[in-house]
Amino acid sequence: MLDHSATMPTFPAITRAYTRCRHGQMHYRVAGPTDSGNVPVVLLHQNPSSGFEYEALIDALAADRRVFAFDTPGYGMSDAPPSPPSMAGYAAAFSDALDALAADGLLAGPIDIYGFHTGTLLCSELAIARPDRVRRVALTGIPMYPANVAAKKLDEALTYPAPEDSGDSTLTLLRNLWNYVVTSRDPAVPLQKAVFNFADKARVLDRFTWAYQGVWAWDYSRLGLIGQPTLLLQPAEDLMRVSLEAATLIPQCSIVEMPDLDRDIFDVAPERIAHELRRFFDHARSAK
Repeated sequence: MLDHSATMPTFPAITRAYTRCRHGQMHYRVAGPTDSGNVPVVLLHQNPSSGFEYEALIDALAADRRVFAFDTPGYGMSDAPPSPPSMAGYAAAFSDALDALAADGLLAGPIDIYGFHTGTLLCSELAIARPDRVRRVALTGIPMYPANVAAKKLDEALTYPAPEDSGDSTLTLLRNLWNYVVTSRDPAVPLQKAVFNFADKARVLDRFTWAYQGVWAWDYSRLGLIGQPTLLLQPAEDLMRVSLEAATLIPQCSIVEMPDLDRDIFDVAPERIAHELRRFFDHARSAK
């Protein structure tokens, strides 16, 4: 039984809403002052999570700027595409959402973006496609595995069994997900929060591998097409080595390592992550 006496963090200043994209409705979380002089930030999450994973970071960043966190199409509460898109396909839907928010007077002008794991590739494609909107790019955990490893992971994503009456494949997936999210979590993450993180990831079992198909098929040489100043904010997680290697492909990339943190950075150190992002995003303005 969960200890409900341990209060779950709540962020009442965060509003949930929908905008439009080519696949229907795109869900997002938003917070922060509408009259800030700072450039708004858009957050793109890892697979198979949603913007829920960013709530503590949204709250920390929104102290002095507008912050939006989209749910990737087919994940969270966003409508699903008819079939798995590529990373560029997902980014095109985010581009639609930016235009829709601009048309509604909710998010116009330049933005900064931040992505975690799968979100690093989504941010990369969005930055490449929309240099007119994306000013600065921050990334954590670029999953650039060696070609043979990526090929194996792609095959597993393409051939993963669909849910069946017995539930065997789904129950196996849930057990593996529980082990990853809950059992092997950072000890500083409360059990109750880890269970909520698990539930967030488990809500899309029928589309669990869709975004992974795009991740493992992605051409990482496209990192060289990112024209914006970029930050790799890298904790000591499993992806650290390959992520640091990937950063060398990005033309204007600075690196901040956080060797004392692992992958649970948003539950353990949201204020610290917000501080590093704020320093990078506001550098151009303060240097004037």
